[in-house]
Amino acid sequence: MVLEWITPEEASKKWGIKVRRVQELCSKGKVSGATRFGRVWMIPKNAVKPIDGRTKAAKNKQDSKTGGV
Repeated sequence: MVLEWITPEEASKKWGIKVRRVQELCSKGKVSGATRFGRVWMIPKNAVKPIDGRTKAAKNKQDSKTGGV
């Protein structure tokens, strides 16, 4: 099975966010399957954009998972 990869630049266009944000998400392990080849992050073509933990909606979703703790 051959995986198809996209670059952070391609992911940023696909997800509608800045390239630097994609790189941050990769380095924090938030993008499933992202791998670093030398200095370049490679992201599986079918990777899903992670939920932005900085938003109110994400915080509410996280609170509901932990029971409001």
